[in-house]
Amino acid sequence: MFKLEKEEFKGRDFISLKDFAPEQIGYMLDVAAHLKDEHRAGIAHPILQGKSLAMIFTKSSTRTRVAFEAGIYQLGGQALFLSNRDIQLGRGEPIADTARVLSRMVDGIMIRTFSHQEVLDLAEHATIPVINGLTDLLHPTQVMADLLTIQEHKGRLAGLKMAYIGDGNNMAHSLMFAAKMGLHVVVASPEGYKPDSEIVAAAQTAARSNGGEVDVMDDPLAAAREADVLYTDVWTSMGQEEETAIRLKAFKGYQINSRVLKLAHKDAIVLHCLPAHRGEEISAEVFEGPQSLVFEEAENRLHAHKAIMALVM
Repeated sequence: MFKLEKEEFKGRDFISLKDFAPEQIGYMLDVAAHLKDEHRAGIAHPILQGKSLAMIFTKSSTRTRVAFEAGIYQLGGQALFLSNRDIQLGRGEPIADTARVLSRMVDGIMIRTFSHQEVLDLAEHATIPVINGLTDLLHPTQVMADLLTIQEHKGRLAGLKMAYIGDGNNMAHSLMFAAKMGLHVVVASPEGYKPDSEIVAAAQTAARSNGGEVDVMDDPLAAAREADVLYTDVWTSMGQEEETAIRLKAFKGYQINSRVLKLAHKDAIVLHCLPAHRGEEISAEVFEGPQSLVFEEAENRLHAHKAIMALVM
């Protein structure tokens, strides 16, 4: 069975890739790869035997819920699914009180919510690790699965160009922080939908210090040119449904399709965090095509999340 060799992660929160050095992210990816190999070989790895993870969801989910719930079970522990309807947080209990109560009963908290401040407040008052399963600002657990997928199929991260085309949202933000792994991350978004300028600046600083690069531009075709990885996300995220018509118009021309794919390297891979709207941010032809790794990427959520839990819990 694979044994964890580093104690520096124990008890740490996992809120943003900004908080981890490239070497630490690399080690997390190594742990994920080992756990994946052992899982496929039928080797049990009960690293979290007897431990419990509270999973708070104010945003619904398929991949996040299943990856964490199945993942901790495979690690020997158990998960508790807690929606707003299941706990007093949904009835006005202060998040600080929720954090202090859960800290006395379980061994870790995963939260998937709208406000990033909620995650920060939860982490401030909890005495156990808090994992950011998604906020409107960041989605770091998804990016760990993305990096694992890229590393598996490209054999490296450093020196690769990733073009993210679409909304400058939580996915764009977290992918930019991944540039510290030596990636050149280019984000192409229309005016009014570009990533947060403070996050861009922070990501650029972190990237430059580690041989990476972050660029933001308008032109999706320029972004895709000679890319090793093409990435996109839905144009209308959860909670933005009333903006659908406006966004469909704003993002016209920002679809990943066969024309865009031809501008990238011949062996470029296509990623999408899912769920996907075929015919909007990505064409059905590319989504279902041979260069699409979206379902391998989705599977890697399980293994990446298991690595995070195993290390911090």
